[in-house]
Amino acid sequence: MSKLSIEKYAAIDIGSNAIRLLIVTVFERPGIEPKFKKTSLVRVPIRLGEDVFVHGKISNKNYLRMVDAMNAFKLLLKTQYIKNYRACATSAMRNAINGEMIVNKILEQTGVKINIIDGYDEAALIASTNINSYVNNDENYLYVDVGGGSTEFTIYSNGKVVESRSFRLGTVRIINNLVDKSLWENVEEWIKSKTKNYKEVTLLGSGGNINTIYKNSGKKMGTPLSYFYLSTYYKHIKNLSYEERIFDLNMNPDRADVVIPATKIYLSAMKWSKAKNIYVPKIGLADGIIRSLYNKRMNQ
Repeated sequence: MSKLSIEKYAAIDIGSNAIRLLIVTVFERPGIEPKFKKTSLVRVPIRLGEDVFVHGKISNKNYLRMVDAMNAFKLLLKTQYIKNYRACATSAMRNAINGEMIVNKILEQTGVKINIIDGYDEAALIASTNINSYVNNDENYLYVDVGGGSTEFTIYSNGKVVESRSFRLGTVRIINNLVDKSLWENVEEWIKSKTKNYKEVTLLGSGGNINTIYKNSGKKMGTPLSYFYLSTYYKHIKNLSYEERIFDLNMNPDRADVVIPATKIYLSAMKWSKAKNIYVPKIGLADGIIRSLYNKRMNQ
């Protein structure tokens, strides 16, 4: 029997709504495609976007919470015998006037090096996931990753990335009234212009909000959500109060407010691309970071 190799990789995703630590175990056997198994996911709801998008910088209170989170993550990495890890910060950190200073202080305090990545790097990392296992080479897709500070759109056709774009259309920005009509119009124009030549487009959705919606739908994994279902769900949650979304729909407090603008983004993308269905493969930036670490090792 061929020897089985087992290694663990980790990704720290410092988003605008929450900070996540994803640990993945990679199983390898010669001549066989490696298997990636999600071993652990820890989510800390530090809403950095509320600091940055409203006040322009990360508060001392949330800086201290980040230090505690990084120290906790570092201990988890140590106990899990991680082969390699990478920490990436997205929209909130890259827009904060004290972002670089916070990164340097966290490195000094915890030993965790954080990379602040731009929207294009974020889209590229997301695109590097095992998305090919969810797409058919003869079909066209619009991949939509909704975050707290930005949304990344990627178009796939013939099994390849055709184009991608990041917009500052994030849920935390929206609930703080920081997204104007012109940005929605720019996103609409981009999606329509990039998808108009395709006969049919299907959406792929990622992010905590669409994962929550999919889980609540009770759909079997791999079954898409229809535009009609998402539209009906959107009307339903809009008619519920914040407290009702927490109690009746069993949502986390930091999910119950952003789920409405997130659903609007997915619905809008479906409408503008004329997509009838949205698949939810449950992958995102953290998965892309893991893949990039693994690919880097394989190419050494």
